[in-house]
Amino acid sequence: MAASSSVGISLSFFFWALLISPSVSQTCKSQTFSGDKTYPHCLDLPQLKAFLHYSYDEPNTTLAVVFSAPPSKPGGWIAWAINPQATGMAGAQTVVAFKDPSKGVAVVKTLNISSYSTIIPSKLAFDVWDMKAEEVSGDGGGTLRIFARIKVPSDLAAKGKVNQVWQVGPGVSPEGMIAKHDFDTANLYSKGPLDLSGNNNGGEGGGEGDSRVKKRNIHGILNAVSWGILFPVGAIVARYMRIFESADPAWFYIHVSLLTSLVLLVGPPGSSSVTSPKVFVLPATMFAMLLRPKKDHKYRLYWNIYHHGVGYSILTLGIINVFKGLSILNPQDTYKTAYIAVIASLGGIALLFEAVTWVIVLKRKSNS
Repeated sequence: MAASSSVGISLSFFFWALLISPSVSQTCKSQTFSGDKTYPHCLDLPQLKAFLHYSYDEPNTTLAVVFSAPPSKPGGWIAWAINPQATGMAGAQTVVAFKDPSKGVAVVKTLNISSYSTIIPSKLAFDVWDMKAEEVSGDGGGTLRIFARIKVPSDLAAKGKVNQVWQVGPGVSPEGMIAKHDFDTANLYSKGPLDLSGNNNGGEGGGEGDSRVKKRNIHGILNAVSWGILFPVGAIVARYMRIFESADPAWFYIHVSLLTSLVLLVGPPGSSSVTSPKVFVLPATMFAMLLRPKKDHKYRLYWNIYHHGVGYSILTLGIINVFKGLSILNPQDTYKTAYIAVIASLGGIALLFEAVTWVIVLKRKSNS
């Protein structure tokens, strides 16, 4: 009963972590700033755990921003930019912040990124002033903020929208040159339109890139639940319920039902991981079901070896696939912690049932 309760709690926590939005634990509305400046609009940006606060003075076409994000590694950098001509990084007029290793304080620099191969400090194509950077106290020293006021070019102001790009990186050279950022999904899709009036649909912008990321997240959740949870549960049921005579043949139908459910839960083809177990499980399951001999058949031993070998291989690949997917999607640590808790609970239950099974088997042999 205690083991079952433990798994129930872990599963509940995992599903809560999957369903809850990453912005619930920390949102832009929960952040405060020193001084008398106010920013009526704020966005929980969809990538890189970043936030943007801003205000826009339409008569003067002046945009005041506060961009907050944790660098990808301690001693790294953060950047926020407006791209007047495109949606990506090339051509972006960028404000970068990092902690100066020689001074020990956060500093700001501007980069006019004319191309991906040319990233050097330079003046922007439009005026920017009141720039400063700060390291957020009370956050473990892990978050940097950029403050700036920007003169929005008249052609962009007339449209009422600008293309924003944001990024984080791992480090800065002693000469103040920023190191190359990662090229994970979150880094590649850290961009989107910024409505100067504040009508950003709750800050969930990001356009087509964000839509792709959401689909990949859904695909990742389905794979985590199916191969990462239901398959191990199915293996536990098949191995340990069968020892109880009263559970036969119920254990078999539960086992098959769990495997069928996980196949139905799997997202669309085209997994991001080459080790995706669904590449093997569909043909392997069909092959095993069609050729499954009776218990007293002379080939049953060979079928058991095949079935167990394939099953445990898929079980291992499924767990590896979940962790690989988490590293690719790079969500908040809550997701990984929750999955580790679930797998640890299932592993503990498996060990408990393994001991009980051996006790029952040895007792039966002794009695016979």
